[in-house]
Amino acid sequence: MEKTTTKTAYCRASLTYRRKHISLGSFPTEKAAHDAYLEGRRILHDYSCTLGSYRPASPLAFAKWVSLLNFRDNGAYFSNPIYLAGRMFYYYLSPSRILKFDQDDLSYYAAHKIMCRGNHYFVADYGSQISISSRYRIRPYAREGKDFRFLNGDSNDFRRENLEILNIYHGVTPEMKNGQYVYTVRIHVRGNYLVGRYVSMTEAAIAYNKAVDILRENGFSKNYSVNYIEGLPSGKYAELYDRLQISARIRSCRP
Repeated sequence: MEKTTTKTAYCRASLTYRRKHISLGSFPTEKAAHDAYLEGRRILHDYSCTLGSYRPASPLAFAKWVSLLNFRDNGAYFSNPIYLAGRMFYYYLSPSRILKFDQDDLSYYAAHKIMCRGNHYFVADYGSQISISSRYRIRPYAREGKDFRFLNGDSNDFRRENLEILNIYHGVTPEMKNGQYVYTVRIHVRGNYLVGRYVSMTEAAIAYNKAVDILRENGFSKNYSVNYIEGLPSGKYAELYDRLQISARIRSCRP
């Protein structure tokens, strides 16, 4: 235990386990730091102590409980509240809010702390707030059930086997009509304007790009994002672009 004196005095608590020095945090009094030390030792040495044993009155934060229990049970220490479970891991934002990820994401989330605002999860990266959904090809403002869905119904389960991406394109909405998908395209001008309905997602994505080009030619300066279509030869893109019909309302729209 180390005592530091500044304008506000506080005490740091730490311990060593399996030859690793672990900081337990800073505390307002020596007694609080000592209690945290004793709690840390109990977690690491008493195997009857589990995540279910945590109580809000604990001298240690819940995130530290997770880190210590994972080190005890799985031999890996992470400063973030990660608990390994075979080919996946849990990220504990709280005792009741638990995110699930594939083992392949471990190095990223071990180095990036997840924060939440409502049901929006993000990390700080290169000075910006980055939505974790972007790692899974879920676009900003994508609609659950329309653009993507969680196959098991658990919106906190980000394992790739549980994510189905229905649409990766701007302005495109898949709609079921007579047992078949139709892809409706809308673009926001002064409200949402209908661009058209198309038989494939690729055609719909190109139609959106064509609508963007028409609006720019008509004098709109809004910085519309355009769709990037992977794996489509440039000649085929141009053929579809020329053939696709765009609504007269878009063509006649002026700022």
